[in-house]
Amino acid sequence: MPTIELKKATKRYRTEQGWLEAVSSVDLTIQQGEFVFVVGSSGAGKSTLLQLIAGQLRADEGLVLLDGVNVAPLPLFPVAKVRRNFGYVAQESHLMRRRTIYENLIMVARTSGLTRAKKLMERTLKALSIVGLGDMGEKYPGELSIGQARRVELARALINSPPILVLDELTANLDEDNIWDMMHVLSELNRGGTTVVMATHASMIVNIMHRRVVTLVDGRIAGDVVGGRYGEIKGRKSKYTLPH
Repeated sequence: MPTIELKKATKRYRTEQGWLEAVSSVDLTIQQGEFVFVVGSSGAGKSTLLQLIAGQLRADEGLVLLDGVNVAPLPLFPVAKVRRNFGYVAQESHLMRRRTIYENLIMVARTSGLTRAKKLMERTLKALSIVGLGDMGEKYPGELSIGQARRVELARALINSPPILVLDELTANLDEDNIWDMMHVLSELNRGGTTVVMATHASMIVNIMHRRVVTLVDGRIAGDVVGGRYGEIKGRKSKYTLPH
């Protein structure tokens, strides 16, 4: 399973006021099998960092390494075998509303090279079963609750059994029961060796799970604490106030 490394990784966006560094000279290593929470205030750069890691964005400067191979210069990770290392869930839904859940997931399963209908369906049913939605395949996204829709997004990320999950606010707007059901699934996957990198504002989850916590402030890493708490930096409470 691959190791992720960012070395002085920087991503800029043009704004009306000039160039903004959403992620600024970030150094970060995530070993295989880790569970990492990425926290910080809105606008701190969490989504941009996750998109760099998952190959959804190209770094403007620095290195993004996967098992020592620099993928930062490659536009959007065009090499299929590189992209298959990642299951990515964005904040916004990527489900096609006019297709059933089965159809949404099968489209992703085909990117792994599967073509036989039986194998595609088996893989789709397995992914839905992992997230507890084995009987929802015939429904359309508009028929699902928010919690069910986010579970389908996770199933979509899982369908090709990637070694790395990159999750951007997966549990946002979910009730407590749905949150902990989701975290149970992620914990089981992580115990099986899957790397999990998850951006969240949910301080309760972070504090109870007690995993590695990377804190971003203005696009830079302000804290990186193993077994940390929300907003904690180097074993002490951060001077920065982060929203819960």
